[in-house]
Amino acid sequence: MARRFRSHSHVLRRASTLASLACCVVAGAPALAQTTPSVVVTGRVLTVADVAGFGGAALDSAPLQAGVFGAELLRESGVASLAGLAKLDAGVSDAYNTEGYWSSLTVRGFVIDNRANYRRDGLPISAETAIGLQNKERVEVLKGTSGVQAGTSAPGGLVNLVVKRPDGPRREASLEWRERGSMTAAVDLAERFGADGSVGVRLNAAASTLRPQTRDAAGSSQLFALAGDVRLGSGTTLEAEVELSRQSQPSVPGFSLLGNRLPDAGATDPRINLNNQPWSLPVVLEGTTASLRWRQRLAGDWRFTAHGAVQELRSDDRVAFPFGCYDAATTAYYGDRYCPDGSFDLYDYRSEDERRRVAALDLRLDGSARTGSVVHALSFGVLGSRTRERFNLQAYNYAGPGRVDGSLSTPAAPVAGDQNTNRDERSTEIYLRDRMQLGPRWELWAGLRHTRLDRESVRTDGSRATAYPQSFTTPWLALSHRIDAATIVYASWGEGIESEVAPNRARYTNRGQPLPALKSRQFEAGVKHSRNSFDASFAAFDIVRPLAVDIGSCDVDASCARRVDGDARHRGVEAAAAWRGGAWGLAGSAMWLDAERRGASDPASNGLRPTNVPAQTLKLRATRDIAALPGLQLQAALVHEGPRMVLPDNSIEATGWTRLDLGARLKTRMHGHALTWHLGLDNATDARAWRETPYQFGHAYLFPLAPRQWRLSVQAAI
Repeated sequence: MARRFRSHSHVLRRASTLASLACCVVAGAPALAQTTPSVVVTGRVLTVADVAGFGGAALDSAPLQAGVFGAELLRESGVASLAGLAKLDAGVSDAYNTEGYWSSLTVRGFVIDNRANYRRDGLPISAETAIGLQNKERVEVLKGTSGVQAGTSAPGGLVNLVVKRPDGPRREASLEWRERGSMTAAVDLAERFGADGSVGVRLNAAASTLRPQTRDAAGSSQLFALAGDVRLGSGTTLEAEVELSRQSQPSVPGFSLLGNRLPDAGATDPRINLNNQPWSLPVVLEGTTASLRWRQRLAGDWRFTAHGAVQELRSDDRVAFPFGCYDAATTAYYGDRYCPDGSFDLYDYRSEDERRRVAALDLRLDGSARTGSVVHALSFGVLGSRTRERFNLQAYNYAGPGRVDGSLSTPAAPVAGDQNTNRDERSTEIYLRDRMQLGPRWELWAGLRHTRLDRESVRTDGSRATAYPQSFTTPWLALSHRIDAATIVYASWGEGIESEVAPNRARYTNRGQPLPALKSRQFEAGVKHSRNSFDASFAAFDIVRPLAVDIGSCDVDASCARRVDGDARHRGVEAAAAWRGGAWGLAGSAMWLDAERRGASDPASNGLRPTNVPAQTLKLRATRDIAALPGLQLQAALVHEGPRMVLPDNSIEATGWTRLDLGARLKTRMHGHALTWHLGLDNATDARAWRETPYQFGHAYLFPLAPRQWRLSVQAAI
């Protein structure tokens, strides 16, 4: 294992060297030559969201809502991780996002599962790692229940990462700087070989020195990715890709309530890192992913695809973690917040050498058929996946007191004595999707997925073993009507499944028993319009999700049960529009969400809103081309998120906030080479607020808006 890790590090060092060469290419370029007037060719490109599962159906005609965020938009917006999607789409918000850790997202008010709701080129992956974006062509976010696309998944949304493939000759190098000294250098190289271009290769490599504005959080990251394809005769294409990544950076815990008081965000220094002990170690997240895809054209328009992938992750999860507080002066214990005087209990948490492995194979057949006057666009196949998670003893030891100003030091308590839980999962999913053309204006969309699931878990000492099989079928149905060439209306209904077992602990009377499959349902109705330079959509949705909770005191043996107790209902409307006219470009989205709990055995819980979910969100982006300086574009983005609940009982609410980001892009040429400069000023007004308020691990946390920050990048076609 050590030999393998050394090999991985060697490859990453090569990635770092390649990215360093990019720095030299950009930094060593000569002075700017005279700018050549640019020629803009306009045309309409149909956007396709692969995550929807309906093949080449254009997004503007599909009866669903999805966001597609291309590499250029991500770069211009300064998005460096999946957490950055929260600034681009009103339906997406943060879910415990912090420096040095993996990203978590909320979609339509539901926290999506990092182990079940993420895909890479359509295949399941674990998102319990740092995911680099340098080799991603786009990121897709499907909104709503996803039972037709995934065997098990949390409701709200599904995220799909589309990998860059060799699309033609490409020679690009880039260099980015962010305030306080973060630097990223990257290269993107592609070429096709052979007289007919039948062989293609694409290389992406990046290396970053991470110096965020948060103190005591310096780190580094590297990525190396290689993708290739071979176009053989008789309609056969083979595609392969591999990605190696590594991030090492201390994570940043959240602030919290001070007793029963919400601290003033304006008086809190957002640069403080409570993980600032002399013994604090970085979180290390390493990943290796490889995939192979065989595409075969058959008779007529039928196609066969075999697509397999393996993802292997290694993590060292370590942090000086603040949790609760014992106030010695009053002998009061604050179990889910800090003490009124700003002190807290600090724990030494270490879980070393975590191993996660996900393997998947998808066999699919696509094509069309006709039954009478109905034309069918069909897709059916089988997806098998295996997940294996292996852990060691972990440390979670009281180390001493801490303070919210980061002024106290405590001794380390690193002894690993707590058991962890190993998990295995096997899933086989059989699916069918059919897009039926009923006439010139009507289409019926249908999907069905049957899943066979086997799960096992056991503590690292062999105790508390659980195992259970489960089978279920999830349908999806939609009807769309084309009003004219540019407008459709639709209605859809679908289900999604989550599966869990009551923990095998003595406190549970039903310990080790699986719960009934937790079946979420969504109804959605909407309208889409797309014509020339204007696109718009509007949707109303209603999602109902069963809630599995602990009923009882859970403080002694046989004192509680894990069971379904009511549900969460999220109803809302989403609107999005994009327009381009002359020198101006405008795009935006908004969501209003009514989220509440219903049917709980405790009447006091009914009608309560979930924590960390804003009731209103607004995301706007505007661009203006400057005719006086060809190639210059000014940019502005506005993000507004409404108030959030801090506690499950809704007794404390954090106010909403608004952030303004400004930027500029300059395209020019230098001795025949194209250069693109980006200048950004994030949080231009230096607004102060609690950006998000997750109630995580049974504790209320508060994360502040990042302070004002400059960023500058240059991308060169070499």
